[in-house]
Amino acid sequence: MASVTSLSDSVQQHLASALSATLPEAAGADPLLRRSDRADFQANGILALAKKAKANPRELAAQVVSEVVTGDVIKDVEVSGPGFLNITVADRAITGNLAARYADETGRLGVPTAAHPGTTVIDYAQPNVAKEMHVGHLRSAVIGDSVVQLLAFTGENVIRRHHIGDWGTQFGMLIQYLDEHPHELDHKAAEVTGEEAMSNLDRLYKAARKKFDSDEEFKTRSRRRVVDLQAGDPHTLAIWQKFVDESKIYFFSVFEKLDMEIRDPDIVGESGYNDMLAETCRLLEESGVAVRSEGALCVFFEDIKGPDGNPVPLIVQKSDGGYGYAATDLSAIRDRVFGLKASTLLYVVDARQALHFKMVFETARRAGWLNEDVKAHQLAFGTVLGKDGKPFKTREGETVRLVDLLDEAIDRASAVVREKAQELSEEEIAERGAQVGIGAVKYADLSTSANRDYKFDLDQMVSLNGDTSVYLQYAYARIRSILRKAGEVRPVAHPELDLTEAERALGLHVDAFAQTVAEAAAEYAPHKLAAYLYQLASHYTSFYDKCPVLKAETPAQVENRLFLCDVTARTLHQGMELLGIRTPEKL
Repeated sequence: MASVTSLSDSVQQHLASALSATLPEAAGADPLLRRSDRADFQANGILALAKKAKANPRELAAQVVSEVVTGDVIKDVEVSGPGFLNITVADRAITGNLAARYADETGRLGVPTAAHPGTTVIDYAQPNVAKEMHVGHLRSAVIGDSVVQLLAFTGENVIRRHHIGDWGTQFGMLIQYLDEHPHELDHKAAEVTGEEAMSNLDRLYKAARKKFDSDEEFKTRSRRRVVDLQAGDPHTLAIWQKFVDESKIYFFSVFEKLDMEIRDPDIVGESGYNDMLAETCRLLEESGVAVRSEGALCVFFEDIKGPDGNPVPLIVQKSDGGYGYAATDLSAIRDRVFGLKASTLLYVVDARQALHFKMVFETARRAGWLNEDVKAHQLAFGTVLGKDGKPFKTREGETVRLVDLLDEAIDRASAVVREKAQELSEEEIAERGAQVGIGAVKYADLSTSANRDYKFDLDQMVSLNGDTSVYLQYAYARIRSILRKAGEVRPVAHPELDLTEAERALGLHVDAFAQTVAEAAAEYAPHKLAAYLYQLASHYTSFYDKCPVLKAETPAQVENRLFLCDVTARTLHQGMELLGIRTPEKL
Protein backbone atom coordinates (compact mmCIF):
# COMPACT_ATOMS: atom_id res chain seq x y z
CA MET A 1 0.00 0.00 0.00
CA ALA A 2 1.46 3.36 -1.01
CA SER A 3 1.23 6.25 1.38
CA VAL A 4 -1.80 8.56 1.13
CA THR A 5 -1.24 12.22 0.20
CA SER A 6 -2.58 14.41 3.02
CA LEU A 7 -5.33 16.89 2.13
CA SER A 8 -3.04 19.75 3.17
CA ASP A 9 -0.39 18.48 0.71
CA SER A 10 -2.98 18.21 -2.10
CA VAL A 11 -4.19 21.76 -1.41
CA GLN A 12 -0.56 22.92 -1.25
CA GLN A 13 0.13 21.37 -4.70
CA HIS A 14 -2.97 23.04 -6.22
CA LEU A 15 -1.93 26.42 -4.83
CA ALA A 16 1.68 26.02 -5.95
CA SER A 17 0.50 25.34 -9.55
CA ALA A 18 -1.79 28.41 -9.44
CA LEU A 19 1.07 30.54 -8.04
CA SER A 20 3.56 29.60 -10.74
CA ALA A 21 0.88 30.09 -13.45
CA THR A 22 0.30 33.63 -12.13
CA LEU A 23 3.94 34.53 -11.38
CA PRO A 24 6.40 32.22 -13.20
CA GLU A 25 9.23 33.49 -10.95
CA ALA A 26 7.26 32.22 -7.91
CA ALA A 27 7.75 28.57 -8.93
CA GLY A 28 8.66 26.58 -5.81
CA ALA A 29 7.53 29.37 -3.42
CA ASP A 30 5.79 28.22 -0.21
CA PRO A 31 2.10 29.25 -0.07
CA LEU A 32 2.38 29.06 3.78
CA LEU A 33 -0.68 26.91 4.32
CA ARG A 34 -2.15 26.29 7.77
CA ARG A 35 -5.42 25.20 9.39
CA SER A 36 -7.75 28.12 10.04
CA ASP A 37 -10.84 29.02 12.09
CA ARG A 38 -12.32 30.97 9.17
CA ALA A 39 -12.10 28.18 6.59
CA ASP A 40 -10.50 24.73 6.35
CA PHE A 41 -7.11 26.20 5.45
CA GLN A 42 -5.57 29.63 5.08
CA ALA A 43 -2.60 30.52 2.81
CA ASN A 44 -0.54 33.55 3.85
CA GLY A 45 2.37 33.27 1.41
CA ILE A 46 1.06 35.77 -1.13
CA LEU A 47 1.92 38.80 1.03
CA ALA A 48 5.66 38.07 0.86
CA LEU A 49 5.49 37.28 -2.88
CA ALA A 50 3.62 40.52 -3.63
CA LYS A 51 6.23 42.50 -1.72
CA LYS A 52 9.00 40.85 -3.75
CA ALA A 53 7.19 41.37 -7.09
CA LYS A 54 6.18 44.92 -6.03
CA ALA A 55 2.54 44.01 -6.70
CA ASN A 56 -0.68 44.78 -4.81
CA PRO A 57 -1.24 41.73 -2.52
CA ARG A 58 -5.07 41.68 -2.88
CA GLU A 59 -4.83 41.94 -6.69
CA LEU A 60 -2.17 39.22 -6.83
CA ALA A 61 -4.33 37.04 -4.56
CA ALA A 62 -7.33 37.53 -6.87
CA GLN A 63 -5.19 36.50 -9.88
CA VAL A 64 -4.04 33.35 -8.05
CA VAL A 65 -7.66 32.49 -7.17
CA SER A 66 -8.61 32.68 -10.87
CA GLU A 67 -5.88 30.09 -11.63
CA VAL A 68 -6.86 27.61 -8.85
CA VAL A 69 -8.45 24.42 -10.15
CA THR A 70 -11.56 23.73 -8.06
CA GLY A 71 -13.55 20.51 -8.03
CA ASP A 72 -12.26 17.23 -6.62
CA VAL A 73 -10.06 18.65 -3.82
CA ILE A 74 -10.71 22.37 -3.44
CA LYS A 75 -14.37 23.38 -3.30
CA ASP A 76 -13.88 27.10 -2.89
CA VAL A 77 -11.16 29.80 -2.49
CA GLU A 78 -11.70 33.41 -1.53
CA VAL A 79 -9.46 36.38 -0.82
CA SER A 80 -9.67 37.84 2.68
CA GLY A 81 -7.97 40.70 4.55
CA PRO A 82 -4.77 42.09 3.01
CA GLY A 83 -4.35 39.13 0.63
CA PHE A 84 -4.87 35.89 2.53
CA LEU A 85 -6.55 32.98 0.78
CA ASN A 86 -9.31 31.10 2.63
CA ILE A 87 -9.72 27.59 1.25
CA THR A 88 -12.60 25.17 1.70
CA VAL A 89 -12.01 21.51 0.87
CA ALA A 90 -14.67 19.40 -0.86
CA ASP A 91 -16.57 16.97 1.39
CA ARG A 92 -15.92 14.23 -1.16
CA ALA A 93 -12.14 14.80 -0.79
CA ILE A 94 -12.29 14.49 3.01
CA THR A 95 -14.22 11.21 2.97
CA GLY A 96 -12.21 9.87 0.03
CA ASN A 97 -8.89 10.56 1.72
CA LEU A 98 -9.98 8.91 4.96
CA ALA A 99 -11.26 5.92 2.98
CA ALA A 100 -7.82 5.52 1.38
CA ARG A 101 -6.18 5.65 4.84
CA TYR A 102 -8.74 3.16 6.20
CA ALA A 103 -7.98 0.74 3.35
CA ASP A 104 -4.25 0.63 4.11
CA GLU A 105 -3.69 -3.10 4.75
CA THR A 106 -0.45 -2.48 6.64
CA GLY A 107 -2.46 -0.75 9.40
CA ARG A 108 -0.29 2.38 8.99
CA LEU A 109 -3.26 4.57 7.99
CA GLY A 110 -1.38 5.66 4.86
CA VAL A 111 1.47 7.24 6.85
CA PRO A 112 4.60 7.27 4.65
CA THR A 113 8.04 6.04 5.73
CA ALA A 114 11.18 8.10 5.14
CA ALA A 115 12.62 7.91 1.63
CA HIS A 116 16.21 8.00 2.93
CA PRO A 117 16.21 6.65 6.50
CA GLY A 118 19.33 7.04 8.59
CA THR A 119 20.55 5.20 11.68
CA THR A 120 19.81 6.84 15.02
CA VAL A 121 21.42 5.56 18.22
CA ILE A 122 19.22 6.72 21.09
CA ASP A 123 20.66 6.73 24.60
CA TYR A 124 17.85 6.70 27.20
CA ALA A 125 16.66 5.00 30.40
CA GLN A 126 19.99 4.98 32.22
CA PRO A 127 19.55 3.65 35.78
CA ASN A 128 22.51 2.99 38.09
CA VAL A 129 23.60 -0.46 39.19
CA ALA A 130 23.02 -1.17 42.90
CA LYS A 131 20.86 1.96 43.25
CA GLU A 132 17.12 2.40 43.43
CA MET A 133 15.35 4.03 40.46
CA HIS A 134 13.66 7.27 41.46
CA VAL A 135 11.28 9.75 39.85
CA GLY A 136 14.18 11.42 38.01
CA HIS A 137 14.67 8.23 35.96
CA LEU A 138 11.08 8.36 34.79
CA ARG A 139 11.42 11.07 32.15
CA SER A 140 14.45 9.64 30.34
CA ALA A 141 12.70 6.26 30.08
CA VAL A 142 9.26 7.55 29.03
CA ILE A 143 10.44 10.22 26.57
CA GLY A 144 13.13 7.95 25.12
CA ASP A 145 10.73 5.05 24.59
CA SER A 146 8.23 7.26 22.76
CA VAL A 147 10.92 8.77 20.51
CA VAL A 148 12.12 5.22 19.70
CA GLN A 149 8.53 4.29 18.64
CA LEU A 150 8.08 7.48 16.59
CA LEU A 151 11.39 7.15 14.74
CA ALA A 152 10.92 3.44 14.02
CA PHE A 153 7.37 4.09 12.74
CA THR A 154 8.67 6.69 10.27
CA GLY A 155 11.19 4.16 8.92
CA GLU A 156 14.38 5.23 10.71
CA ASN A 157 16.79 2.45 11.68
CA VAL A 158 16.82 2.79 15.47
CA ILE A 159 19.45 1.33 17.81
CA ARG A 160 18.65 1.60 21.52
CA ARG A 161 21.35 2.06 24.12
CA HIS A 162 20.92 2.05 27.91
CA HIS A 163 24.10 3.61 29.29
CA ILE A 164 23.72 2.27 32.83
CA GLY A 165 25.99 3.45 35.65
CA ASP A 166 27.88 0.22 36.33
CA TRP A 167 31.45 1.42 36.93
CA GLY A 168 33.35 3.72 39.22
CA THR A 169 34.89 4.06 42.65
CA GLN A 170 31.77 3.17 44.71
CA PHE A 171 32.02 -0.41 43.39
CA GLY A 172 35.29 -0.91 45.26
CA MET A 173 33.39 -0.61 48.54
CA LEU A 174 30.52 -2.87 47.42
CA ILE A 175 32.74 -5.58 45.93
CA GLN A 176 35.01 -5.65 48.98
CA TYR A 177 32.03 -5.97 51.31
CA LEU A 178 30.45 -8.78 49.27
CA ASP A 179 33.80 -10.59 49.10
CA GLU A 180 33.95 -10.52 52.92
CA HIS A 181 30.23 -11.42 53.29
CA PRO A 182 29.76 -13.78 50.29
CA HIS A 183 26.12 -14.78 50.91
CA GLU A 184 24.53 -11.33 51.06
CA LEU A 185 23.08 -11.56 47.54
CA ASP A 186 22.05 -15.24 47.72
CA HIS A 187 18.43 -15.95 46.77
CA LYS A 188 16.08 -17.91 48.95
CA ALA A 189 13.67 -18.86 46.15
CA ALA A 190 14.26 -19.83 42.53
CA GLU A 191 12.12 -16.92 41.32
CA VAL A 192 13.42 -13.54 42.47
CA THR A 193 11.16 -10.51 42.34
CA GLY A 194 12.41 -7.04 41.46
CA GLU A 195 11.48 -5.83 44.96
CA GLU A 196 13.53 -8.61 46.58
CA ALA A 197 16.53 -7.87 44.35
CA MET A 198 16.34 -4.18 45.24
CA SER A 199 16.01 -4.77 48.96
CA ASN A 200 19.04 -7.13 48.80
CA LEU A 201 21.10 -4.42 47.07
CA ASP A 202 19.81 -1.70 49.36
CA ARG A 203 20.62 -3.66 52.50
CA LEU A 204 24.10 -4.51 51.23
CA TYR A 205 24.79 -0.91 50.14
CA LYS A 206 23.86 0.50 53.56
CA ALA A 207 25.96 -2.09 55.40
CA ALA A 208 28.97 -1.48 53.13
CA ARG A 209 28.65 2.30 53.49
CA LYS A 210 28.48 2.04 57.28
CA LYS A 211 31.63 -0.11 57.40
CA PHE A 212 33.42 2.14 54.89
CA ASP A 213 32.73 5.24 57.01
CA SER A 214 33.73 3.64 60.33
CA ASP A 215 36.59 1.25 59.46
CA GLU A 216 39.80 2.75 58.03
CA GLU A 217 41.28 -0.65 57.10
CA PHE A 218 38.12 -1.60 55.18
CA LYS A 219 38.32 1.77 53.42
CA THR A 220 41.90 1.01 52.31
CA ARG A 221 40.91 -2.47 51.09
CA SER A 222 37.97 -0.97 49.18
CA ARG A 223 40.22 1.53 47.40
CA ARG A 224 42.58 -1.25 46.39
CA ARG A 225 39.56 -3.09 44.98
CA VAL A 226 38.84 -0.18 42.59
CA VAL A 227 42.34 -0.64 41.12
CA ASP A 228 41.71 -4.42 40.78
CA LEU A 229 38.37 -3.72 39.05
CA GLN A 230 39.90 -1.30 36.56
CA ALA A 231 42.76 -3.71 35.90
CA GLY A 232 40.24 -6.45 35.05
CA ASP A 233 41.10 -8.88 37.89
CA PRO A 234 38.87 -11.96 37.19
CA HIS A 235 37.77 -12.56 40.82
CA THR A 236 36.85 -8.88 41.29
CA LEU A 237 34.99 -8.80 37.96
CA ALA A 238 33.02 -11.93 38.93
CA ILE A 239 31.78 -10.23 42.13
CA TRP A 240 31.03 -7.02 40.18
CA GLN A 241 28.96 -9.09 37.73
CA LYS A 242 26.78 -10.28 40.63
CA PHE A 243 25.80 -6.66 41.32
CA VAL A 244 25.00 -6.07 37.67
CA ASP A 245 22.88 -9.23 37.43
CA GLU A 246 20.98 -8.49 40.64
CA SER A 247 20.34 -4.91 39.47
CA LYS A 248 19.03 -6.11 36.12
CA ILE A 249 16.41 -8.29 37.84
CA TYR A 250 15.23 -5.10 39.52
CA PHE A 251 15.48 -2.86 36.40
CA PHE A 252 13.50 -5.30 34.28
CA SER A 253 10.73 -5.47 36.90
CA VAL A 254 10.41 -1.65 36.92
CA PHE A 255 10.44 -1.38 33.13
CA GLU A 256 7.85 -4.16 32.92
CA LYS A 257 5.64 -2.17 35.29
CA LEU A 258 6.17 0.84 33.01
CA ASP A 259 4.96 -1.41 30.15
CA MET A 260 8.22 -0.84 28.31
CA GLU A 261 10.46 -3.25 26.44
CA ILE A 262 14.10 -3.05 27.53
CA ARG A 263 16.27 -5.73 25.90
CA ASP A 264 19.42 -7.12 27.46
CA PRO A 265 21.69 -6.62 24.37
CA ASP A 266 20.76 -2.90 24.36
CA ILE A 267 22.19 -2.42 27.87
CA VAL A 268 25.77 -1.27 27.34
CA GLY A 269 26.89 0.43 30.53
CA GLU A 270 29.92 2.59 31.28
CA SER A 271 31.94 -0.62 31.64
CA GLY A 272 31.23 -1.48 27.99
CA TYR A 273 33.65 1.22 26.82
CA ASN A 274 36.41 0.40 29.30
CA ASP A 275 38.77 -1.09 26.73
CA MET A 276 38.55 2.03 24.56
CA LEU A 277 39.42 4.69 27.17
CA ALA A 278 43.22 4.68 26.77
CA GLU A 279 42.95 4.82 22.97
CA THR A 280 40.39 7.64 23.11
CA CYS A 281 42.84 9.67 25.20
CA ARG A 282 45.74 8.84 22.88
CA LEU A 283 43.77 9.89 19.77
CA LEU A 284 42.73 13.18 21.38
CA GLU A 285 46.23 13.97 22.62
CA GLU A 286 48.00 13.06 19.36
CA SER A 287 45.61 15.17 17.28
CA GLY A 288 46.14 18.13 19.62
CA VAL A 289 42.43 18.27 20.54
CA ALA A 290 43.34 17.58 24.18
CA VAL A 291 46.41 18.88 26.05
CA ARG A 292 48.10 18.05 29.34
CA SER A 293 47.46 20.62 32.04
CA GLU A 294 48.81 20.05 35.58
CA GLY A 295 49.04 16.34 34.73
CA ALA A 296 45.44 16.01 33.57
CA LEU A 297 44.37 15.59 29.94
CA CYS A 298 42.04 18.49 29.15
CA VAL A 299 40.13 20.06 26.28
CA PHE A 300 39.73 23.86 26.49
CA PHE A 301 36.99 26.02 24.95
CA GLU A 302 37.03 29.74 24.27
CA ASP A 303 33.30 30.22 24.68
CA ILE A 304 32.67 28.00 27.73
CA LYS A 305 33.47 29.77 30.99
CA GLY A 306 32.74 29.01 34.61
CA PRO A 307 31.14 31.35 37.17
CA ASP A 308 34.57 32.95 37.80
CA GLY A 309 34.89 33.91 34.12
CA ASN A 310 37.74 31.46 33.49
CA PRO A 311 37.50 28.82 30.74
CA VAL A 312 36.12 25.50 32.00
CA PRO A 313 38.01 22.53 30.57
CA LEU A 314 36.61 19.09 29.86
CA ILE A 315 38.81 16.69 31.85
CA VAL A 316 39.23 13.48 29.86
CA GLN A 317 41.84 11.87 32.14
CA LYS A 318 42.62 12.94 35.70
CA SER A 319 46.15 13.65 36.88
CA ASP A 320 46.16 10.33 38.81
CA GLY A 321 45.48 8.44 35.56
CA GLY A 322 41.80 7.78 36.33
CA TYR A 323 39.11 8.41 33.71
CA GLY A 324 36.00 10.54 34.20
CA TYR A 325 32.60 10.51 32.47
CA ALA A 326 34.04 12.46 29.53
CA ALA A 327 36.38 9.64 28.50
CA THR A 328 33.50 7.14 28.62
CA ASP A 329 31.10 9.39 26.71
CA LEU A 330 33.71 10.12 24.02
CA SER A 331 34.51 6.41 23.69
CA ALA A 332 30.77 5.69 23.35
CA ILE A 333 30.61 8.25 20.50
CA ARG A 334 33.48 6.47 18.71
CA ASP A 335 31.74 3.12 19.14
CA ARG A 336 28.37 4.43 17.92
CA VAL A 337 29.78 6.29 14.93
CA PHE A 338 32.39 3.78 13.70
CA GLY A 339 30.99 0.51 15.09
CA LEU A 340 27.22 1.03 14.80
CA LYS A 341 27.50 3.37 11.74
CA ALA A 342 25.14 5.94 13.25
CA SER A 343 24.12 9.08 11.36
CA THR A 344 22.45 10.60 14.45
CA LEU A 345 23.31 10.25 18.13
CA LEU A 346 20.45 11.19 20.42
CA TYR A 347 20.86 11.55 24.19
CA VAL A 348 17.75 11.74 26.39
CA VAL A 349 19.46 13.25 29.42
CA ASP A 350 18.55 15.72 32.17
CA ALA A 351 18.94 19.39 31.15
CA ARG A 352 21.37 19.91 34.05
CA GLN A 353 23.97 17.97 32.06
CA ALA A 354 23.76 20.35 29.08
CA LEU A 355 27.20 21.89 29.62
CA HIS A 356 28.88 18.47 29.87
CA PHE A 357 27.31 17.31 26.59
CA LYS A 358 28.04 20.59 24.82
CA MET A 359 31.75 20.09 25.63
CA VAL A 360 31.72 16.38 24.76
CA PHE A 361 30.05 16.98 21.37
CA GLU A 362 32.40 19.87 20.55
CA THR A 363 35.42 17.68 21.45
CA ALA A 364 34.11 14.89 19.20
CA ARG A 365 33.63 17.40 16.36
CA ARG A 366 37.21 18.67 16.73
CA ALA A 367 38.43 15.08 16.65
CA GLY A 368 36.49 14.52 13.41
CA TRP A 369 34.17 11.88 14.90
CA LEU A 370 31.12 14.11 14.43
CA ASN A 371 30.73 16.07 11.18
CA GLU A 372 28.17 17.11 8.54
CA ASP A 373 27.10 13.48 8.09
CA VAL A 374 26.99 12.50 11.76
CA LYS A 375 25.09 14.70 14.20
CA ALA A 376 24.75 14.50 17.97
CA HIS A 377 21.83 16.02 19.87
CA GLN A 378 20.91 16.14 23.55
CA LEU A 379 17.16 15.87 24.06
CA ALA A 380 17.34 17.67 27.40
CA PHE A 381 14.43 17.25 29.79
CA GLY A 382 13.27 19.34 32.74
CA THR A 383 12.64 18.37 36.35
CA VAL A 384 9.64 16.55 37.83
CA LEU A 385 8.07 18.88 40.41
CA GLY A 386 5.68 18.21 43.29
CA LYS A 387 2.30 19.98 43.58
CA ASP A 388 4.11 22.81 45.42
CA GLY A 389 6.23 23.54 42.34
CA LYS A 390 9.45 22.37 44.02
CA PRO A 391 11.52 19.30 42.95
CA PHE A 392 9.57 16.17 43.86
CA LYS A 393 10.66 14.76 47.24
CA THR A 394 9.11 12.69 50.05
CA ARG A 395 8.07 14.38 53.32
CA GLU A 396 11.44 13.34 54.74
CA GLY A 397 13.14 15.14 51.86
CA GLU A 398 14.24 11.95 50.10
CA THR A 399 13.89 11.31 46.39
CA VAL A 400 10.70 9.41 45.65
CA ARG A 401 11.07 5.75 44.69
CA LEU A 402 9.78 5.17 41.18
CA VAL A 403 8.08 1.90 42.12
CA ASP A 404 6.03 3.57 44.89
CA LEU A 405 4.89 6.25 42.49
CA LEU A 406 3.79 3.77 39.82
CA ASP A 407 1.96 1.60 42.38
CA GLU A 408 0.05 4.62 43.67
CA ALA A 409 -0.90 5.66 40.12
CA ILE A 410 -2.23 2.13 39.48
CA ASP A 411 -4.25 2.20 42.74
CA ARG A 412 -5.83 5.59 41.90
CA ALA A 413 -6.61 4.51 38.34
CA SER A 414 -8.14 1.22 39.51
CA ALA A 415 -10.53 3.21 41.73
CA VAL A 416 -11.58 5.35 38.73
CA VAL A 417 -12.07 2.26 36.55
CA ARG A 418 -14.03 0.45 39.28
CA GLU A 419 -16.37 3.43 39.67
CA LYS A 420 -17.16 3.55 35.95
CA ALA A 421 -17.00 -0.17 35.17
CA GLN A 422 -20.34 -1.77 34.44
CA GLU A 423 -19.56 -5.29 33.28
CA LEU A 424 -15.89 -5.77 34.16
CA SER A 425 -14.66 -8.60 36.38
CA GLU A 426 -12.21 -7.93 39.26
CA GLU A 427 -9.43 -9.35 37.11
CA GLU A 428 -10.32 -6.98 34.25
CA ILE A 429 -10.50 -4.01 36.63
CA ALA A 430 -6.97 -4.80 37.86
CA GLU A 431 -5.64 -5.14 34.31
CA ARG A 432 -7.36 -1.93 33.10
CA GLY A 433 -6.29 -0.13 36.29
CA ALA A 434 -2.64 -0.83 35.44
CA GLN A 435 -3.11 0.29 31.82
CA VAL A 436 -4.90 3.48 32.85
CA GLY A 437 -2.52 4.28 35.73
CA ILE A 438 0.71 3.77 33.80
CA GLY A 439 -0.83 5.52 30.78
CA ALA A 440 -1.70 8.50 33.00
CA VAL A 441 1.88 8.84 34.27
CA LYS A 442 3.37 8.54 30.77
CA TYR A 443 0.91 10.95 29.20
CA ALA A 444 1.44 13.64 31.85
CA ASP A 445 5.14 13.46 31.07
CA LEU A 446 4.81 13.29 27.27
CA SER A 447 2.16 16.00 26.93
CA THR A 448 4.62 18.54 28.35
CA SER A 449 7.42 19.74 26.09
CA ALA A 450 10.49 17.76 27.26
CA ASN A 451 12.61 20.79 28.15
CA ARG A 452 9.97 22.15 30.55
CA ASP A 453 9.53 21.09 34.17
CA TYR A 454 6.15 19.53 34.98
CA LYS A 455 4.09 18.99 38.11
CA PHE A 456 3.45 15.45 39.23
CA ASP A 457 -0.18 15.56 40.34
CA LEU A 458 -1.82 12.13 40.43
CA ASP A 459 -5.34 13.50 41.03
CA GLN A 460 -5.06 15.53 37.85
CA MET A 461 -3.44 12.68 35.90
CA VAL A 462 -6.23 10.14 36.48
CA SER A 463 -9.00 12.71 35.96
CA LEU A 464 -11.60 11.90 33.30
CA ASN A 465 -11.80 15.57 32.34
CA GLY A 466 -9.15 17.67 30.68
CA ASP A 467 -5.98 16.81 28.83
CA THR A 468 -5.29 13.36 30.32
CA SER A 469 -4.69 9.92 28.86
CA VAL A 470 -7.81 8.65 30.68
CA TYR A 471 -9.93 11.06 28.62
CA LEU A 472 -8.35 9.62 25.44
CA GLN A 473 -8.71 6.02 26.61
CA TYR A 474 -12.40 6.58 27.40
CA ALA A 475 -12.97 8.18 23.97
CA TYR A 476 -11.44 5.08 22.35
CA ALA A 477 -13.47 2.66 24.52
CA ARG A 478 -16.68 4.59 23.72
CA ILE A 479 -16.05 4.24 19.96
CA ARG A 480 -15.37 0.51 20.31
CA SER A 481 -18.65 0.17 22.22
CA ILE A 482 -20.60 1.92 19.40
CA LEU A 483 -18.96 -0.35 16.80
CA ARG A 484 -19.98 -3.41 18.86
CA LYS A 485 -23.58 -2.13 19.19
CA ALA A 486 -23.78 -1.66 15.41
CA GLY A 487 -23.89 -5.46 15.11
CA GLU A 488 -24.35 -6.45 11.47
CA VAL A 489 -24.06 -2.87 10.12
CA ARG A 490 -20.54 -2.35 8.79
CA PRO A 491 -18.57 0.92 8.58
CA VAL A 492 -18.53 2.01 4.91
CA ALA A 493 -17.26 5.29 3.43
CA HIS A 494 -19.77 7.23 1.29
CA PRO A 495 -17.87 10.05 -0.43
CA GLU A 496 -21.08 11.21 -2.17
CA LEU A 497 -22.65 12.36 1.12
CA ASP A 498 -22.57 15.94 2.36
CA LEU A 499 -20.87 16.32 5.75
CA THR A 500 -21.95 18.36 8.77
CA GLU A 501 -19.54 20.86 10.35
CA ALA A 502 -18.66 18.41 13.18
CA GLU A 503 -17.98 15.60 10.66
CA ARG A 504 -15.77 17.87 8.55
CA ALA A 505 -13.76 19.08 11.56
CA LEU A 506 -13.22 15.50 12.72
CA GLY A 507 -12.33 14.26 9.21
CA LEU A 508 -9.80 17.03 8.53
CA HIS A 509 -8.15 16.38 11.90
CA VAL A 510 -7.93 12.61 11.37
CA ASP A 511 -6.28 13.26 8.00
CA ALA A 512 -3.58 15.40 9.67
CA PHE A 513 -2.25 12.38 11.62
CA ALA A 514 0.49 11.57 9.09
CA GLN A 515 1.78 15.13 9.08
CA THR A 516 1.78 15.28 12.88
CA VAL A 517 3.72 12.01 13.18
CA ALA A 518 6.33 13.26 10.69
CA GLU A 519 6.75 16.52 12.64
CA ALA A 520 6.88 14.84 16.06
CA ALA A 521 9.54 12.39 14.81
CA ALA A 522 11.64 15.01 13.03
CA GLU A 523 11.65 17.29 16.08
CA TYR A 524 11.87 14.51 18.73
CA ALA A 525 8.68 16.05 20.13
CA PRO A 526 6.18 13.48 21.47
CA HIS A 527 4.24 16.39 23.05
CA LYS A 528 3.12 17.42 19.54
CA LEU A 529 1.57 14.00 19.01
CA ALA A 530 -0.03 14.11 22.50
CA ALA A 531 -1.60 17.52 21.71
CA TYR A 532 -2.90 16.17 18.38
CA LEU A 533 -4.51 13.14 20.09
CA TYR A 534 -6.19 15.29 22.74
CA GLN A 535 -7.68 17.47 19.97
CA LEU A 536 -8.74 14.32 18.12
CA ALA A 537 -10.65 13.06 21.17
CA SER A 538 -12.20 16.54 21.61
CA HIS A 539 -13.31 16.66 17.95
CA TYR A 540 -14.75 13.17 18.35
CA THR A 541 -16.67 14.15 21.50
CA SER A 542 -18.15 17.13 19.66
CA PHE A 543 -19.09 14.92 16.67
CA TYR A 544 -20.66 12.33 19.01
CA ASP A 545 -22.76 15.01 20.75
CA LYS A 546 -24.04 16.55 17.50
CA CYS A 547 -24.31 13.63 15.06
CA PRO A 548 -26.38 10.54 15.91
CA VAL A 549 -24.45 7.51 14.63
CA LEU A 550 -26.71 4.45 14.84
CA LYS A 551 -29.87 6.61 14.59
CA ALA A 552 -28.67 8.70 11.62
CA GLU A 553 -31.28 9.59 8.96
CA THR A 554 -30.36 7.12 6.19
CA PRO A 555 -28.61 3.72 6.08
CA ALA A 556 -25.77 5.30 4.05
CA GLN A 557 -25.30 7.98 6.72
CA VAL A 558 -25.22 5.33 9.47
CA GLU A 559 -22.48 3.46 7.57
CA ASN A 560 -20.53 6.65 6.86
CA ARG A 561 -20.65 7.76 10.50
CA LEU A 562 -19.60 4.31 11.68
CA PHE A 563 -16.71 4.62 9.22
CA LEU A 564 -15.76 8.00 10.74
CA CYS A 565 -15.91 6.39 14.20
CA ASP A 566 -13.72 3.46 13.16
CA VAL A 567 -11.05 5.50 11.36
CA THR A 568 -10.89 7.80 14.43
CA ALA A 569 -10.50 4.79 16.74
CA ARG A 570 -7.68 3.36 14.62
CA THR A 571 -5.90 6.72 14.61
CA LEU A 572 -6.27 7.08 18.40
CA HIS A 573 -5.02 3.53 18.92
CA GLN A 574 -1.98 3.99 16.65
CA GLY A 575 -1.15 7.41 18.12
CA MET A 576 -1.36 6.18 21.70
CA GLU A 577 0.81 3.19 20.82
CA LEU A 578 3.51 5.61 19.60
CA LEU A 579 3.37 7.26 23.03
CA GLY A 580 3.70 3.81 24.66
CA ILE A 581 0.15 3.90 26.08
CA ARG A 582 -2.46 1.10 25.95
CA THR A 583 -6.00 1.62 24.67
CA PRO A 584 -8.33 -0.92 26.35
CA GLU A 585 -11.33 -2.05 24.23
CA LYS A 586 -13.71 -1.68 27.20
CA LEU A 587 -13.58 0.69 30.14
